[in-house]
Amino acid sequence: MRYITIALAKGRLAHSTIELLEKIGISCEEIKDKSSRKLIFVNEELKLKFFLAKANDVPTYIEYGAADIGIVGKDTILEEGRKMYEVLDLGLGKCRMCVAGPASAGEYLRHGELIRVATKYPNIAKDYFYNKKYQTVEIIKLNGSIELAPIVGLSEVIVDIVETGSTLRENGLEVLEEIADLSARMVVNEVSMKMEHERINKIIADLKQVLQDQREQIDRKE
Repeated sequence: MRYITIALAKGRLAHSTIELLEKIGISCEEIKDKSSRKLIFVNEELKLKFFLAKANDVPTYIEYGAADIGIVGKDTILEEGRKMYEVLDLGLGKCRMCVAGPASAGEYLRHGELIRVATKYPNIAKDYFYNKKYQTVEIIKLNGSIELAPIVGLSEVIVDIVETGSTLRENGLEVLEEIADLSARMVVNEVSMKMEHERINKIIADLKQVLQDQREQIDRKE
């Protein structure tokens, strides 16, 4: 039996994913050891390998078959545009991709004016403005605090992830339009899905059951 390799996006998401996998009997104690310098972590019993990668790289590992399964945010999936199957919404790290800016910038959006858009997600911004709104914009790629761009006059609006919106409000900005709901998703290599159909489908089915049980528990409490 060959190993199935799982790529996890580093950080909070990896920890949440490991906790979720443990609920379906998939564990990997090695990966929890913060002092470990290992790059690949193995569960010999279940014939599973795990590795941690930068979120942006996970779709690349999946498309090229270096990993069979990946767990990564929907924002990364949309931005990277890689060929793979998106099979399950894990509901972790829920937030939204939005167009934001000062309230006055709403006029530019309503009238389809030529504006500058600052973002860490140029592909998502381009797809939204060009293919959904049919609005011509100049997209400026930034890596740091995106909220700064409209404040200092670099752009009229931004495209960014919004969780609570408190950072926007503190800086005199607001959500002007919503692009997409975001959360962690499970993605699978297209060839792996055929070759390891049974084993991968069992992982998907078990996770679906756990997520459903969690939802039912929440509903009962409410």
